[in-house]
Amino acid sequence: MISDALTPDLLRAYVLVCRLGSLSRAAEQAGRAQSALSMQMRRLEDVLGKRLLHRTGRGVIPTAEGELFLSFATRLLLLGEEAVARLGDCCASDPVRIGLAEEIAIGTLPEALGRLRRARPDLTFVVVVDHSIAIADRWREGDLDLAIATCSSFAGDAAETWDVELLWVGGIDSDPAPARPLDIIVYAEPCLWRRRMVEALADCGRDYRVTLTSQSIAAIQAGVENGLGVALMMAECVRPETMRAIPASAGLPAPLIVQYGLYVRGRANPAIGAAMDHFLASLRRSAFMARRGHP
Repeated sequence: MISDALTPDLLRAYVLVCRLGSLSRAAEQAGRAQSALSMQMRRLEDVLGKRLLHRTGRGVIPTAEGELFLSFATRLLLLGEEAVARLGDCCASDPVRIGLAEEIAIGTLPEALGRLRRARPDLTFVVVVDHSIAIADRWREGDLDLAIATCSSFAGDAAETWDVELLWVGGIDSDPAPARPLDIIVYAEPCLWRRRMVEALADCGRDYRVTLTSQSIAAIQAGVENGLGVALMMAECVRPETMRAIPASAGLPAPLIVQYGLYVRGRANPAIGAAMDHFLASLRRSAFMARRGHP
């Protein structure tokens, strides 16, 4: 039967290829040989009798049939995770404590938290959103079971690491004059992004002046949208109708790269551990972690 051939491993491989748009990157992330992954995709197409992937010079994209199957594959995997999670015992009085850096908490991570809530409505979990250094302090004090923040804020090794590109972003009509000091919007100290921003401007000899300082990404977005200056932002935080990435031709440095890490502390309660594994699996499928790199 066709259904017998659609194993979770095959479905996960297909979803990963579609989301990354590259067989080579998908194979690298999955820790497999590209030839083995290509063979899996061909076997899947043979089983379904449809061409699912269109090869281009830049990678692969799903065909119309592939897009339809992607939706089914994603739903099947989520249903499987929900079934496993709901059948497990859970101690609701023992919450999972999650710490997220504020600048990344508004991106794809809430989707993973939403999946966990829908799969485990009986589970109590507490989410703390703060700047990376504060999250790292809570981690060292044992107040968190899982944390996601900049690696430089932590002393230990992360369970997962990935690189995040920071764009120079201004208002939709922003056109900084290279000969004038650059108006910049920055996070309040302590902040790795702020230090990297100032260092990059100094390295390229660009004068600047700080026009807005805030620890809130919402305030920084508002400042950029209203023309107060240029800020560093991840692509997920850029609102294309009101903001735009400023090119290096405007006298700005190239986009900066910051490494983030995922830190996990073991729990004695096996049900809580299973719930945390569910959350981590959702994160690893997200676009945010799909761009991960290694130092």
